Order: sequence, then C-alpha cells, then structure tokens
Amino acid sequence: MDRISKERRSANMSRIRSRDTRAEMALRRALWRSGLRGYRVHPKAIPGKPDIAYTAKRVAVFVDGCFWHSCPECFVAPTSNTAYWGPKLARNRERDQQTTDALTRTGWTVVRLWEHEIEKCMDEAVARVRGALG
Repeated sequence: MDRISKERRSANMSRIRSRDTRAEMALRRALWRSGLRGYRVHPKAIPGKPDIAYTAKRVAVFVDGCFWHSCPECFVAPTSNTAYWGPKLARNRERDQQTTDALTRTGWTVVRLWEHEIEKCMDEAVARVRGALG
C-alpha cells in the first residue's frame, strides 16, 4: 500500500526527468571543459537516442540512472508494488541491451556510465569517453 495519494504519487513521478538530469549535465560540462566538444545531445536519428553522441566518431554515451536501469552496485529493489516495478525495470534493462546491440552492429562504440560513477569519479568517466573516441 502506498503511503501517499495517487494524485500526489503521480505529481512526484511526473517530475522525474528523462533527459538533462543532474548527472548528464555534469558529464556534459566536464566533457566540454576537457576539450571533448562536437557532440550532439539526444539525437533522434540514432537508435536509443543516446544522451551524448559523437556522430563523426560514432560514439554513443548513455548516462544510466542507478534506479531506473538497476545498477548492480547500488540498486535497491522496490518492496511495494513489485508486480509493476519488477517487469518495468526488467524491460528497461532489456531495452538497454537491445540498443547497445543495435548500435554495435552498425559500427558504433557504446559507452554506458552509471549515475554514481559520474557523481563519484568524474575524471574516470571523462577518461572512458576519451578512450572510446580514440
């Protein structure tokens, strides 16, 4: 049973951002400061609409939220409404894998960064993107 009303829960959930999240914006600022410019943000023509795409180098960067994509290090499964959340989160992971596979098959390099990786060790995250760019 939820502790708050359906209307309040709906209002809370509607405020969760799917793009331009705090972690994504921090990564974009760090990439810019380190000289890794020339990226596109959420390009619709690329499968999965990566958060950051270097189209000339065919590098797609995804910033995965630890909850929404079930991070193996810090994910805590919801204990309420498990009939909804279990399949929902499993589908997110499945879609991530399908997107990665589709991009890899077409010659893209995919970099997936966890939200906590960006928050805790930004230099390492930038280094991974730099490494993918060659």
